[in-house]
Amino acid sequence: MASACLPLLFKAVEIDGEHHWDGGYSGNPALHPLIYQTGTSDVLLVQINPIEHLELPHSGPEIMERMNEVTFNASLLAELRAIEFVRRLLAEGKLDARRYKSVRMHRIDGGAVLTPFGADSKMRADLAFVRKLFALGRTAGQEWLHAHRKDVGVRPTIKIAENT
Repeated sequence: MASACLPLLFKAVEIDGEHHWDGGYSGNPALHPLIYQTGTSDVLLVQINPIEHLELPHSGPEIMERMNEVTFNASLLAELRAIEFVRRLLAEGKLDARRYKSVRMHRIDGGAVLTPFGADSKMRADLAFVRKLFALGRTAGQEWLHAHRKDVGVRPTIKIAENT
């Protein structure tokens, strides 16, 4: 419930005596546990907030939506830069490979597909809309697998420096 609790719309959700809002403002998603608390070196990120827009927002709601996207992406972009930095230092032999992990990042970018829905769609939970999102996600996942299945376990498929 906390993950859907946006501070400008809802009061904090209490879980086990602690109050929480959506984690997008501080770490969304938190990649560190996926890297250092698992045995895999591949991480697949399904990104639903676009990193960039070609059009400038003009109205108040458009500006607020873009501010939320920038805020939600800031911690993710910082973590992606750190992952790439560690990968580079490991490749150059400047870090201890026993203490650091070379991660192969992969991304399914849903931002472009979801952009036409606009900010108000984030409040929709009707079954027809959820099914439409499911179908779009399945298509994007299948397209990604078709293009990159051979890269998993071999090389990253996202060039972090170009996307941050």
